[in-house]
Amino acid sequence: MTSPSLPGSCSGVIPSLCLKAELGPPRSECGVGALMPWADRLWAVSYVSSRKNAGLGTGLYEIDENLRMVKRPESRTGVFANRFVHCPSNQLIIGPYVIDAKRNVRVIPGLDMRLTGTMAHLTDPENKVYLLGMEGEFVEMDVHSLVCRQLFDLTEELELPLSEGFPGRRAVHFKAGYTGFGRVVVADNAFDDQDYTGPRRAGALAEWDGRRWTVLERAPFVEVTGRSAHVPMFATGWDAASALFNVFTPGDAKWTRYRLPKASHTFDHMWSTEWPRIRETEHERYLMDHHGLFYELPQWTYGNRVTGLRPISTHLWVLGDFCTYRGMLVMGADNGSPSWDANPFHGEPQSGMWFGKTDDLWKYGKPAGWGGPWRHDQVKAGVPSDPYLMYGFDRKCLHLKNEGKESAAFRIEVDVLGDGTFSSYAKIPVAASSYAHHEFPSGFSAQWVRLVPEDDALVTAHFVYS
Repeated sequence: MTSPSLPGSCSGVIPSLCLKAELGPPRSECGVGALMPWADRLWAVSYVSSRKNAGLGTGLYEIDENLRMVKRPESRTGVFANRFVHCPSNQLIIGPYVIDAKRNVRVIPGLDMRLTGTMAHLTDPENKVYLLGMEGEFVEMDVHSLVCRQLFDLTEELELPLSEGFPGRRAVHFKAGYTGFGRVVVADNAFDDQDYTGPRRAGALAEWDGRRWTVLERAPFVEVTGRSAHVPMFATGWDAASALFNVFTPGDAKWTRYRLPKASHTFDHMWSTEWPRIRETEHERYLMDHHGLFYELPQWTYGNRVTGLRPISTHLWVLGDFCTYRGMLVMGADNGSPSWDANPFHGEPQSGMWFGKTDDLWKYGKPAGWGGPWRHDQVKAGVPSDPYLMYGFDRKCLHLKNEGKESAAFRIEVDVLGDGTFSSYAKIPVAASSYAHHEFPSGFSAQWVRLVPEDDALVTAHFVYS
C-alpha cells in the first residue's frame, strides 16, 4: 500500500486548505471563525462581515488526516465563531451546525443570529445549551429537536448605551460566553472612539446566575472560558490604558483584575479584535492570544493568585480560533477582506490556516508591549493599582505624569513569587503638573508590579517593555 501524499505547505501554511468566499456582489470577508477536532476530522467554519446582505460563499468544512478538505453541502453563509462539545448527547455544536459522532450534520432551523458563543445550560445541561448572538441575543436550544427560544435581549438587560453612528441601535458586539460555578458569563467588546475619548462605556463583562444579570465591568471583553469546577475562569479584554486579564478563582468565589501590556494598538477596536481566544492546545496547557501577544497560561491558581503567566511572542494575526489536531497546532486566520468594497486593493475574500507545533510560537516576534494601570485617572492615597505583568520582558521603563496641581509620590511595589505579596522597590516623587520616569536595571524582573500613591493625584502611569 502506498501512503497518500500530503499537500505542500509554505512556512506552515497549506494553500490548498485556504477558505474562500465568492466575489459577490457583495464581497465581504472570509475569516476562519472556529476550529474543532471531532469524529476523525478537523472541522472549520468561516464567516462574513455581518448578518444581512454581507457576502456569499462561506460555510462548513471538514479536513481528514491526509489534510484533504471538502465543503459540506449543509453550508450556510453567515457570521459564526462558536464551538462547543455537548458531552451528554455526544454532539459538536459549531456555528449553526450540530454534528453527531458519525459526522451527520444538522442545521439549526430558522436561526437568524451572528453566533459567537455556545454555553452549558444551568438547569438542564443534559438536554439544552445556551447560544449567544453578537447583537445580544441570548437563546436556549434543545440539542435533540434543535428548537430555540430567546430568553433575553442583552442590550436591554445590561443597559448598553446607544450608538451615535447607528441611530436607534445600541453599541454592542458580543464575542464569547462560558458557564461555570453556577453562572453564565458573557463578553461584549464594543469599543470605538467614543469609548476611547469620552465617558461612554459600551463593552461589558457580565454574569447571570439564573435569576438576574450583573455587570461585572464596563470595558470591552473578548473572551471568557474555563475547564472544570476546579479550574478558574479567565476573561480577557482591554481599555485605553492596557490589556485586561480577569480571573475568577473558585477558592474565594471572587473576580480579580490584572493588567497586561498591549503589543499593538491595531487591536484597539471592536472590529479589529476578532477573535483572541484561550485554548487548551496541549493536555492541561493553555495558550492565550491577547492583544498581539501569545502567552503560556497555567490553568491552576494557588492561594487564589495567578502565578507563572509568561509571554511567548508578539504577532499581528487576526486569529479566529486555534486547536490541536493530530499532534499539530492549527490556527485559523482572517487574512484578506474587501469589506463591502471598502478595500479596493483586495480582491477575493480568503483566509488560510497555519499548521505547526506549539513550540514554534517562540520563533516569532520577541515579547514587547506597553500600557499601565492608570491613564488620566484620579487615584487615592494608599489605594494600590491593579497588578501589572512584569515577567518575561527584557528592558522595562516606567513613565509617570502627575497631572494634578499638587506634588505627589508613588511607591513601586513588586510581587516576586506571584503569591500576592508585594514588597517595596522604590519611591518616586513627581512635582505638580510634571513628569518623571524610572528605568529598571537590565535583567530585573518580578511576576507582577503595582503602584501605590502616597497622595491623592490625577496621574498617568505607563510601562514600556522592550
